[in-house]
Order: sequence, then structure tokens, then C-alpha cells
Amino acid sequence: MTNSSSITSDQKHFAQSLPEGLDPLRTPEHIAVIMDGNGRWAKARGLSRTKGHIAGVDALKATLRLCSDWGLKALTVYAFSTENWSRPSEEVTFLMALFQRVLKRELEALILQEVRIRFLGDLDQLPGQLQDLITEATVLTSGNKGIHFNVCTNYGGRRELVKVAQRLAEKSVNGDLDPSLIDENVFAAELCTANDVDPDLLIRTSGERRLSNFLLWQLAYAEIHVTDVLWPDFDKSSLLKALLDYQSRSRRFGGLQQITSNRNKT
Repeated sequence: MTNSSSITSDQKHFAQSLPEGLDPLRTPEHIAVIMDGNGRWAKARGLSRTKGHIAGVDALKATLRLCSDWGLKALTVYAFSTENWSRPSEEVTFLMALFQRVLKRELEALILQEVRIRFLGDLDQLPGQLQDLITEATVLTSGNKGIHFNVCTNYGGRRELVKVAQRLAEKSVNGDLDPSLIDENVFAAELCTANDVDPDLLIRTSGERRLSNFLLWQLAYAEIHVTDVLWPDFDKSSLLKALLDYQSRSRRFGGLQQITSNRNKT
């Protein structure tokens, strides 16, 4: 464990904003979230599913702000999977319009808060106006120094791995890459999350206990926290409970000695 004398100035700053009980030296660098339960939340209140998705946006905004305030370096959320196209067309159309409306409304705040936003997935299948707005948001926030906010949209873990394999195969065929040199680092460098450390913690709401084709490579050593809380009800206390659960784990990455940092694992 790192002792208090080695706490950086940034850690001291964020430690002052952390809730009591959280160890600033053992907070995860990167959290991934499967935001599940919007529809069930709405149904339980006699509302339409669209109302549940709108409420889910509010929960996401609050979670992003908390992660930023508490010094986390990256937050990756599962917004729309490659399988979600099978939902009723009215719901899919609403979701695409909601993504565009929220991003347009929140872009200025993201810039001011130094959030760097990226959208991960097969974006060329999204509506044209949404693609343009995503490009604008990505460019305008690319130099921001705050939390990395990754929104997985039209994303599928298996599809991502297949595409990485295809790119590496093409490089090999073209003579740009010796196949014998392909290792985990070379492979990981082709992933859409290559600029971030792998998630330390996966949070899944609504009580479901599956990965649902999300970040299949990146979550290999993530701690998993499952909560029965539906996503629109996920709040500060829910996030705190997940982080305390994470800090209670002994992370050894297949070894015998506990490792406190994602970047120190081998």
C-alpha cells in the first residue's frame, strides 16, 4: 500500500471531496456501467418506456459529475448495443433523437467541465445528424484534461474483437505486421478503448448478472458490482456503495499479492 506521504496533490484535492469511508488511494481509475432498468422503472410508475429513458439521462449526468468530482479518470457506459436495434422501431427512433438532443444541450457544459467525450461503436449506422454532432463533440472536447467519458453506442463486444482481428490480419497480409509479434499489447492497442486503462470496476444495475456483450476483452480483470437498483434510481448512495464494495475486494490479477492499481498488474 502507498503511504500518506506519497499522496499526490491531485489525490489530496479529490480526497477532500470524497465521502467518508472511501480511501482516495484505492478508488478505481476507470468504471464501466451497464445502465439497465429504464423500462422497468417506467412500468412500475405507469409511465411509458420513453419516460424511463429520460429519467436515465438524469442519472447518467449525476453519475458523471460524481465520478469527476471524486477523481476517477474514466467512465464508460453502455448506451446502445448492436442488439438494441431489435427493439420496437418507435423506441429506437426515440433513443436516437434523445441522444442527439441531450448531447446538443449538454455539450457546452461538458466543455466547461473539462470532460473529454468519445462515442465508441459502429457510428456509421447512426442517423447522419447525430453522427455530425458526435464528431463535433469529440473534436471540441478532445483537448480537455478532465474525466474521459466514453459512451458505447451501437457497440458489441464480439463485433469489436472481430474487427480488431480483421485489422491485424489485413496488416499482416500487407506486410505491415509480423504475425509472430501479435501479443496482448498489440491486440489491445486496436481496441476502441486503447487510450484508457481497462475498467477496474463494472457496475450493473437492475439485478441482472450478465455482461451482455459489453467490453469482453477490457473487463477480463474487472471487479463486478451488481445492484438491484434500477438505473434511473442510481444516485450518490448507490455509487458510494459500489465503490465501497470495490475497495473491500482483494485484487491479485491471478497472483498471490494484492495489487492496488490497474496499471501495476501483469
